[in-house]
Parts: sequence; structure tokens; C-alpha cells
Amino acid sequence: MTELAEQPKRRTGLLIWMIVSQLLALVSLVIWAVMAGLSVMAFDSGVSTEAWTVVILVWSYPIIPILLVIAGWIAYAKRRNGLAAVLSGLSFAPPLLCILLILIADLSWFAFNGGGVSITPFAP
Repeated sequence: MTELAEQPKRRTGLLIWMIVSQLLALVSLVIWAVMAGLSVMAFDSGVSTEAWTVVILVWSYPIIPILLVIAGWIAYAKRRNGLAAVLSGLSFAPPLLCILLILIADLSWFAFNGGGVSITPFAP
């Protein structure tokens, strides 16, 4: 009994990361609330399969962050630190990936269409 019990690793950095990432996920849900309200405008031109698809996709978004946050805290409780950090980070990743996709599409459009020449108001 002369062995010292091994002290568990401190996980304050992981805890701070999980809290910060979940605050970012909360911010993405605030932005989602605005988009969810605007998504019903898809029915302005009438009921269609495309309109229902858009509305269902937009309204189902909160399921992803909620499930990832729950899974992250379960992994944290089971001391699977790496998995907890990844799952917590993925909870706010979809909006960032969407913004990145929009940026890439925008830049590629300008690259294939002559840069900013097409948007200058007084082009010769």
C-alpha cells in the first residue's frame, strides 16, 4: 500500500473548449432561428417538392448540434477526451462549412468570369 494513487489528468482546457464550442453552437442556433423563419417563404410560389425539401432541411438543422453536444458530454464523462473535443467542435461546424462553401463558390465564379470586371458600374 505504499503506492500512490495516480492523480487523474486535469481537463480544464478541454472543459473550456467544450463550453466555448457550445456557445458557438448556440450562436449558430440563433442564426438558424432567423433562417427558419425565412424558409417558409419557399412556399410563396406555391407548394412543391423543392419547397418542402428546403423547409425540412432548414428546420431539421438543430438536431445535429444537439446530438453532437450530448455525445460530447457523454464522451467527457467517460474520460474519452479526444472524442469529446472533436464532437464538441463539430457541433458548430456546419455553419462554418456552409460559409466556406459559399466563399469558394463565389471566388470560383469571379475567377471564371473575369474577376471584378463584371461588377464595375462604369465598364467601358
